[in-house]
Amino acid sequence: MNVTQGSLQREQAQRLLDAWRIPTGWRYWSAVNNTVVGVWYVAVTFVFFIFGGILALLMRLQLARPENDFLSASQYNQIFTLHGSVMMFLFAIPIFESVSILFLPAMIGARELPFPRVSAFGFWAFAIGGAFFNAAPEGGGFMYPPLSSRYQPGIGADIWLLGFSFIEVAAIAAAVELVVGVLRCRAPGMRLNLIPLYAWYVLVAGVMVVFAFPPLIAGTILLELERAFGWPFFDAAGGGDPLLWQHLFWIFGHPEVYIIFLPSVALVAMIVSTAAHRPIVGYTWIVLAAIGTGFLSFGLWVHHMFTTGLPGVTLAIFSAASMAVAIPTGIQFFCFIATLLAGTVVRSTPMLYIVGGLSTFVIGGLTGVMVAMAPFNFQAHDSYFIVAHLHTVLIAGAVFPVIAGVYYYYPLALNKLLSERLGRLSFWLVFIGFNATFMPMHLTGLMGLPRRVFTYPAGLGLESLNLLSTIGAFVLAAGFAVVAWDVLRPKSKEPNAPRNPWNAGSVEWLQEIPGIPWGVRTIPLVERCYPLWETPHFMEDYDAGKFFLPDAEEGRREMLITSSIDAAPLQCMRIPGPTYITFFAALAVGGIFIFPTFKMYALMGVSVVLSLIAIVIWLWTGTGEIPEKDAKHVGLGVTLPLYASGRQSAGWWAMGITMLAIFTAFMCIVFGYFFYWTLHQNFIPDGARNYAVVAAIGLLATAIAWIATLLARRWNAADLAPAFYAASLVGVLAAAGGIAAVLGHPYLARFDPTSHVYASVIWLLAIWSALQLAIGIVMQLYCLARRLAGRMTAKYDMELHNVVLYWHFTFVTVAIAIAINAGFPYVV
Repeated sequence: MNVTQGSLQREQAQRLLDAWRIPTGWRYWSAVNNTVVGVWYVAVTFVFFIFGGILALLMRLQLARPENDFLSASQYNQIFTLHGSVMMFLFAIPIFESVSILFLPAMIGARELPFPRVSAFGFWAFAIGGAFFNAAPEGGGFMYPPLSSRYQPGIGADIWLLGFSFIEVAAIAAAVELVVGVLRCRAPGMRLNLIPLYAWYVLVAGVMVVFAFPPLIAGTILLELERAFGWPFFDAAGGGDPLLWQHLFWIFGHPEVYIIFLPSVALVAMIVSTAAHRPIVGYTWIVLAAIGTGFLSFGLWVHHMFTTGLPGVTLAIFSAASMAVAIPTGIQFFCFIATLLAGTVVRSTPMLYIVGGLSTFVIGGLTGVMVAMAPFNFQAHDSYFIVAHLHTVLIAGAVFPVIAGVYYYYPLALNKLLSERLGRLSFWLVFIGFNATFMPMHLTGLMGLPRRVFTYPAGLGLESLNLLSTIGAFVLAAGFAVVAWDVLRPKSKEPNAPRNPWNAGSVEWLQEIPGIPWGVRTIPLVERCYPLWETPHFMEDYDAGKFFLPDAEEGRREMLITSSIDAAPLQCMRIPGPTYITFFAALAVGGIFIFPTFKMYALMGVSVVLSLIAIVIWLWTGTGEIPEKDAKHVGLGVTLPLYASGRQSAGWWAMGITMLAIFTAFMCIVFGYFFYWTLHQNFIPDGARNYAVVAAIGLLATAIAWIATLLARRWNAADLAPAFYAASLVGVLAAAGGIAAVLGHPYLARFDPTSHVYASVIWLLAIWSALQLAIGIVMQLYCLARRLAGRMTAKYDMELHNVVLYWHFTFVTVAIAIAINAGFPYVV
């Protein structure tokens, strides 16, 4: 390389550094870089993990001996409710999303995720919601009504319900970001059959989040409406049924187990390949198994409800499905074993945790097959056998791989290698403590010890086994403490880790150490699964900036958008930099969920307004910017547009995925309607047909608003500004009329939502429809304002395409709601 080339590369690198620089001082907290936000996210999830672990130790102290009075029954109930909630909702799911935000861009050769401000918003929402979430309800981690409704006064359950909903907003936002990232932001050439297995698992888990979390959000809405306003969704006296909560919870709850498990297995796949120093065996089979696991997981929820009196045919179907899910799981494990046997394994702390976790997970899998069989389930249900099975699967299948990932990826995050000596010590403490804690619980469960009890009588033969579990829990905690010390101990005097310290073959190990905030020096052309092993001079070409976007001539943060299948370059997308608007938006949205807990509805209304203002400022200043030129040369002879609308736009994909999540939650309300209809012979009252014509008018008005929005997009594209304005205003007026009509139907029919569950569901479907129409009005007005301000033109119309996509879903939603509210009574 001559002097001129070296000088040019240094100038390019400096411009990149200036564009992607992380703020310092008090502005540091405005950062949106995934390498910063991801570290924040991971750190906070581990804080919640430590808190949940302390709660577990308190429970084990209470159960160490019979008839103990260390904790009262109320204190124990609060602690085990919080323990389960914190570990599942504030650690197990967020650790997957936070690790993915931190490392996924590097794994797919991207400079960033497509919506960095969404990642930052998700973190702040998670941190605020998590702090609020840690109240003290006594309804258990599953919050079953009626225990969590009529029989639990105070605001503890309300904090759980509303705080959980806020956290799930953050989780779904992160899932949308990750799914779009995998599908549209991969390095050029990285076809679907070449992406790292971690990215495949993230894609599967992200799609599962989109469809699995909305059912519980719908359930929390129903339960909070019952608690706050007396709408009897789960009160049998008003026609409700608490069994609906179990259906909604476990439609979420069992896929959630695999949402936790799959990304952890993804870490196993990445580490096993590196340790064996060979490509993974059975790549295609592993991908198909991961997809199959995700698909089957949605058909397993009823095995949590075998003792609720369901028909025998239902038990047989779900029992078979529950056992069938072991097949794709087994395929993945055998591929990992084959990879280790085919290669030369390098011993390390990450591999210790992988082998220990996989070997122990097999036990949890076998007990899972046992509880999938209905006759055995009848005996073991709600006993400590289930506690043992759950923790064996989740800790061995998720926590062990996560700790392995901490030791493996720590150099990428914080530039140092962790101690092998402390790593081995921590492993043996964790492995021994884990088995000493949970293996005896299988026996105590079979001996009849029920779960969720705060004490037990002496003389049942449970004393020694419970004491062993308590001792094991403290040994396990000591192992985690060693890991925490290894991570947090001062390392300033230690040398930085060498680049690619594990001699891995995947793209993320291109990263320089210490890391540089530009994400990747240049977006590589990836044509192999393991380019660091399989592509000659790959790292040298990368360092020399010979791939895509080696420079930031305009001083802007830029990344590539590629096609979803073949990863062909489509757009050079500019993304916004540091801002505090994400924090203020999270704070304002949090108020919508937090203030109703304390019956502060006026402040909730203020939060709605502030949220709207914050989101509009966010979108106005951070999206849809009209570039100073149409296209840009990005390297390797490729020139790409700087702006994209419609299906070429990453924002269009994000809107579609978000609307799928919202529509799923809506369909869960519809599921509730028909669930109640099957329970009650006279579910639909005599006056249900009254004022149906008003609801029909609402459907007509919605259709007009939808068609007007479609015409507005067409006329805007034809640069017919007056016609665009006219169509947009017609859409706004029609949507407003639709709101009046869909709400007017239950109002004029005098449906009292506190009197019977039929009226409650009718009102909820109407309110849901009205809210979607109201949001649609805001979107239409936003597009009007953008056009008037010159920020949207006939050519640059990304916002309008996204709004039209929103209205497709809105029309379908309102049509279904009105068909049920006004049409179904005529059918039956």
